[in-house]
Amino acid sequence: MEKNGKTFIKGLVIGATMTVPGVSGGSMAMVLGIYDRLLKHVSEITKYPKESLTFLLWFAAGAGSGAFLFSRGISWLLTTRAEGILCFFFLGAVSGVIPMILKSASVSRIRGRELICILTGILTALLIALIPQGMFAPGTENTPMHLLFQLAGGFIIAVALVLPGISASQMLYMLGIYESTLKAVGRLDVFALFPLAVGGIMGTYLTARILEQLIKKHREATFLMILGFMLASLPELLPGHLAQENLLFCVMALAAGFIGVYFVTLK
Repeated sequence: MEKNGKTFIKGLVIGATMTVPGVSGGSMAMVLGIYDRLLKHVSEITKYPKESLTFLLWFAAGAGSGAFLFSRGISWLLTTRAEGILCFFFLGAVSGVIPMILKSASVSRIRGRELICILTGILTALLIALIPQGMFAPGTENTPMHLLFQLAGGFIIAVALVLPGISASQMLYMLGIYESTLKAVGRLDVFALFPLAVGGIMGTYLTARILEQLIKKHREATFLMILGFMLASLPELLPGHLAQENLLFCVMALAAGFIGVYFVTLK
């Protein structure tokens, strides 16, 4: 029971931090020493169902609780004058993960091959950014076509849930559904979130299996593509408008986001 309690608490921390764009659930799982176990249990769920399901259910319960508790506060902040300051904090948080990604890739300098991997990640992010904003928004319509779009959206978000360095909330921002999803989580609107959740579960399973093999065989290239994806997603976090009187607070928030995440990922 003590083991399950620790899994729940770690899930709680990861779920809470995942509501902040820039804070990667995968990175936080690495910091808490649970990332390898998550990958293992997700990829082996059909091989060892009882052990894997027990672990994953305790983790999911913690992550869901953390996301629910923090989503309401962040949703409220995004409706206030603090929105621009919050966006700069998110921007700093994303930037703070970059040193960890470079360290994970074990890259000493960027040459031709490394540059191609980074550019591939950038191109992937730019292609995702071309998707019409709000297409995957939860609860907007209940037509079969929109439900399929939401399933696909959940599948895309799952990639960010599994990959270290990419924030799930950051991906929601890129898809234009961050605020609508956060509100649905805060209201515990299960019916609106269900298609996204189903797509997310399917995507998490497949992504975990693929990622496990990619990291084993092509670690450097995998992390450099993640880096490229992150770099291309940074402009998505900039606020649409910014009051001049908030400029100093925005710079402070940017620094706080970077320093906070950077020191957390040093472990």
